[in-house]
Amino acid sequence: MKPNDENGKLLPQQRPFRVLIISGSNRRQYNCPGVDSKSRTLMLRMAERLPQDWEIDYEDLGNVFTRARIQSCNACASTSMALCVWPCNCYEPNNKAEPDLMWDLDIYSRLDLADAWAIIGPINWYAPSSNLKLMFDRLVCMNGGNPQEDLIGHKDPEKAMVLEHSPEWEQLSLNHLEGRTVGFFCYGDGGGDEMGEDERPRLLKHKQYFDPEQEPFDNERNAYAPLVWQSRYSGIEVPDHLWRYAQIGHGKKYSDNQAENIPSEPNFYQEFDVWTDAFTEFVHQKGKVQPNKYRAYGYKAPGHKLADLKLLWRNTQMQLGIPPKDSSVAQQQKAGLNHDVRLDMKKGEGEILREKQ
Repeated sequence: MKPNDENGKLLPQQRPFRVLIISGSNRRQYNCPGVDSKSRTLMLRMAERLPQDWEIDYEDLGNVFTRARIQSCNACASTSMALCVWPCNCYEPNNKAEPDLMWDLDIYSRLDLADAWAIIGPINWYAPSSNLKLMFDRLVCMNGGNPQEDLIGHKDPEKAMVLEHSPEWEQLSLNHLEGRTVGFFCYGDGGGDEMGEDERPRLLKHKQYFDPEQEPFDNERNAYAPLVWQSRYSGIEVPDHLWRYAQIGHGKKYSDNQAENIPSEPNFYQEFDVWTDAFTEFVHQKGKVQPNKYRAYGYKAPGHKLADLKLLWRNTQMQLGIPPKDSSVAQQQKAGLNHDVRLDMKKGEGEILREKQ
């Protein structure tokens, strides 16, 4: 069933089950590399296999020429958890200066609306794709993020630090997507046709640099462990049997390991379908999820012009070496730690280094 966002206003018993499927590969056919991914194929296959009386939402995070990218997390939580706003306000919808795919695709709201998420993606260099990692980095705000940005003047770090130490903060800092389920299906090629009989890359000249006995994972699914444990840390259930890995294309050239080649792979579709069916059964047995107190669904990002002007004044003072009194920046400056007083913030450190006499 096509997703109907208006159903998010209904009680769980009045609405259908809802699932969000995410294809996590960076590849799309509309720009370099010019070919769609296997994860997109699997996303669409899963959408067809799930119960059709469920609302089935899906999204492809792959890069498309001129489309916005998922912006990086600025690690606000490391300054103060109260500075990390739910949903993320480091970026905004339809912002031309810093276009952000998380907002443009309404990802926060769609994660909130779903009872369960299915994440499908490749293993790239012993890790999830960069786009999946970016998405989960930006989901730090679901774990204890501040749902009332007006209390911190939109993004004032000094106000956030004070709020984090207040009794009020204990009532605000919640796991905002707690109770949902997420399943992970990841796949990889084990190095394609690059590996020699000694299990080392054939191109290596310094064979001693690569010890196959010390590769990171005995079970390749653990490449997705950071995403799994972030979810569990945030109160999102990841059943062990819904966290799976399947190999595809091992020993083949990469050009022979495309979506159209999947049928020639023994048992790959079968493994994926078994995972899909297990996902379906678990989600159905668990039941629909009650929305949490502070919802991303229905959230309208406020305007920030006045707050941004105030923060611009703070920023200008710091450029001149005049940070707020007793602030973390002031303490770092007094201790001679970061040497970051400058008028031109866009200059790279290497450029500044080379300009020094």
